[in-house]
Amino acid sequence: MQIPEPDLIFRALSDATFQAYREAAIRLPLDVLKVIGNAALAETDPVARGEFANILKNIRTAGELGVPMCQDTGVPVIYLTVPPDIPLTPELYDAVAEGVRRATKEVPLRPNVVDPLTRHNTNDNTGAGMPAIHVKPGKKFTVTVLPKGAGAENMSRIAMLLPSQKDQIGKFVVETVYLAGSRPCPPIIIGVGIGGTFDGAAALAKEALLEPVDTMTEYEQQLLYAVNKLGIGAMGLGGDFTALAVKVKTAGCHTASLPVAVNIQCWANRHATVEVKR
Repeated sequence: MQIPEPDLIFRALSDATFQAYREAAIRLPLDVLKVIGNAALAETDPVARGEFANILKNIRTAGELGVPMCQDTGVPVIYLTVPPDIPLTPELYDAVAEGVRRATKEVPLRPNVVDPLTRHNTNDNTGAGMPAIHVKPGKKFTVTVLPKGAGAENMSRIAMLLPSQKDQIGKFVVETVYLAGSRPCPPIIIGVGIGGTFDGAAALAKEALLEPVDTMTEYEQQLLYAVNKLGIGAMGLGGDFTALAVKVKTAGCHTASLPVAVNIQCWANRHATVEVKR
């Protein structure tokens, strides 16, 4: 097995990260566009219909002008799949960071990353533990960018339920959305992580946002129905659609625990995947 030259890998991964971030910031995936469009057609509240019209105009304008669809271009959450012939070295992390720096300058992205205590801004969306990079093995060498804005991220929650509280999962999801209100710019997309560990459930909830949102299981549909009964509606002004989709990911957990996490995303469920050419 021939291992590619390290400098070639660095450039290819840096370029792919830049391309994925640019695409994610400017255009929504087709499945996300589909659920937004379907909700806009089905909405019965006149005020909410107006908000959906604004959302669709915003999406269209961003694509036509090639500019980010939201002023909050988020913090860089990155998922890498790495095939066996690519060594997992610090240079891979450096390449991703270089792609983020380039995207910040050229897309452009708002420099959002600061030190949590000093609040010092790195001005390029790297440093202080960013970008947040998650790596797993795979057949293809890919990079996925999931920009995470603060309005939705701040409303996310986790609970360490008891196994006997399994029937309280739905209540926790609905309660989380109720407490969030208008702050995450609804209609939202909801990622739910069930099982694993304290940190594992949160990771599952965020990864769930990458799943196709135009299909849902019966359980996910039940959660969506319960959330939409809240009537918070588009931008918190009332309406039929407080959420557009609920996606659930699960993992095994300890017999004595039941971690549940809810990761909220606004209607702009931005993410893009690019294969690294080498």
